[in-house]
Amino acid sequence: MVQVAGWSAIKNGELLHRAAAAGFDVFLTPDRNLEYQQNLSRVRLGIVVLRARTNRIEELLPLVPRLLELLPTARPGTVTHVSV
Repeated sequence: MVQVAGWSAIKNGELLHRAAAAGFDVFLTPDRNLEYQQNLSRVRLGIVVLRARTNRIEELLPLVPRLLELLPTARPGTVTHVSV
């Protein structure tokens, strides 16, 4: 979605702000450092960190079933980690 929206050059803080302003509920990322770089308690998004060896689609696909279970419980200002 980031590339489709033309946001690929946007830094994380601004990206989170834009996603919330655009009406998104959840922000998915493979960036394990995001929660340490941003004050997420004030973000109006649930953050889901996808934890795989790499961010290649082959590594992320096994996370999808667990991700689908967790998405309904993601709440603004919270961080959830999804791993195999």
